Amino acid sequence: MNHKQVLLRLLGYVFNQPRKLAIACALLFTAALAEVSGPWLIKLFLDDYVAENFFPVQSLVALAGGYILLQVLSAWLHYKQSIQFNHLAIEAVQTVRKQVYHSVMNQPLAAFDYTPIGKLVSRITNDTESLKDLYVQVLATALRNVVLIVVMLIVMSLLSWRLTLVVIVLLPSICGIMYFYQRVSAPAYSKVRDLLADLNASMSESIQGMGLIQLMRQERRFSEEYGEINSEHLRAEIGITRLNSFLLRPLIDLLSGLALLALVATFGVSGVELVGVGVLYAFISYLGRVTEPLIEMTQQLSLLQQAIVAGERLFELIDAEQQQYGGDTKPLQSGDIELNQVNFSYDGQQKVLNNINLVLPHCGFLALVGHTGSGKSTLASLLMGFYPPTEGDLKLDNRKIDTLAHSTVRQGIAMVQQDPHVLSESVRDNIVLGRDVNDEAVYHALQQVGLADYIEQLPEGLHTQLGQGEVNLSAGQKQLLALARVLVEKPKILILDEATANIDSGTEQLIQTTLDSLRKDMSLVVIAHRLSTIMDADEIMVLHHGHIEERGTHQELLHQQGRYWQMHKLQQVGEHLQELESTPS
Repeated sequence: MNHKQVLLRLLGYVFNQPRKLAIACALLFTAALAEVSGPWLIKLFLDDYVAENFFPVQSLVALAGGYILLQVLSAWLHYKQSIQFNHLAIEAVQTVRKQVYHSVMNQPLAAFDYTPIGKLVSRITNDTESLKDLYVQVLATALRNVVLIVVMLIVMSLLSWRLTLVVIVLLPSICGIMYFYQRVSAPAYSKVRDLLADLNASMSESIQGMGLIQLMRQERRFSEEYGEINSEHLRAEIGITRLNSFLLRPLIDLLSGLALLALVATFGVSGVELVGVGVLYAFISYLGRVTEPLIEMTQQLSLLQQAIVAGERLFELIDAEQQQYGGDTKPLQSGDIELNQVNFSYDGQQKVLNNINLVLPHCGFLALVGHTGSGKSTLASLLMGFYPPTEGDLKLDNRKIDTLAHSTVRQGIAMVQQDPHVLSESVRDNIVLGRDVNDEAVYHALQQVGLADYIEQLPEGLHTQLGQGEVNLSAGQKQLLALARVLVEKPKILILDEATANIDSGTEQLIQTTLDSLRKDMSLVVIAHRLSTIMDADEIMVLHHGHIEERGTHQELLHQQGRYWQMHKLQQVGEHLQELESTPS
């Protein structure tokens, strides 16, 4: 999409409000007429009264009153049109911001694998603010000044077409400067916006990883890296400032000065027999009023260029590929899972999952084990519909997952992650998440996971705010809270991704009992590090470098004495050592 297409698309958000835009333009036109009428009245005063040495009091009072009234009217109309354009701008920016946010929320997770969060935040905040400058300052200024220039040229031609020709010669030169400035400044502004996004990304990533940075004593290195980006951004801004200082006001002032000399020279040659002193005054006044809008419009080119670059980046997000779902809105009737020759790759080159075959009946219990990077969490993400399989078929409830609607997938499948996200909201809001659930169901879910007593002891119970320094949950409590989210609206398939890794053995036993009762109406897929939690699984799949190395029940795998047997022995040794360390000597 080129810059012209981006600009037209941005203006489309304003043109979609034709009534408000028409009112704003009408106010602009009326304000321009009131503004240009002032010098016309002074021209009448000079040529018809001063030159004739004729000073009737009643007429002079009428002229003075009319002049003052026009100035007041012009100021009021400019104020009203400014308010109108601000309303247009705010609504347009809100529309763009909603579209960008909606697009980001509905992009596939693959879109976030290689995009820093700070850059996304910068686009949604800083880039949309640049659009506000486009609508409030650039568009309003351009319309007002174009109307003003056209009206003044018409008035000037009525006064003297010869002097008008002198002024018109100025316009092509200004347009040439504006065009050259736009071509030269485009790459510079694009670089500035990219560096600003890099600054935000660096700051965001540093704050998110502050614990690791301080733990590894890397504060100085990260500060230096941020300083280098900041210095590069400063150099880019200075380059734009130099460009503006040379191409904007100085050149236009020079051209307007030459036009003024041409007017005075023409008047000196022609004399008062062709144009009067009042006409010359009006022309000099109009010249200043013509050049100022031209200078202002040229200066607005920097904001225009920023807005175009920002719009280009925002439209990349708005037009980005959305998460694709099918049209089958029928809820899942069972937790049947079937994978047939499933392969998957994040980058299209290196396979993360290779030839995965699986059949899990409704209410079945499947356990996934393996070393870090073996593909366990990736397989869970495919079951959740976060990524489509690169090859093969994945069926849920005997239906291909790519045919299921968004609501069907999200209501029928739930996941409890190893490090669940806790919102800066109340306990209740964190569990309900906008769903229509009563407090009784919330408390029942908390009791099932063993959190009810703790929540009742909090200052405001269910309405206690989390994540704001008042109450901070431990890693284990976050996992229990995430499990409670699932239990208030039971899915047909529940996936636990190391969900018991950060809890004590007593709580683990409670959750184990809860899961046993849940199996009566849902299928379980558990990614486990503690093998003791999956001993009752119907099938255990041992993944290694993306393929299935072993599969079977707990006893069958121990009998094979393969990789699973080795993992089991190592854990037994580790547990025995912990018992010895905890035993008093």
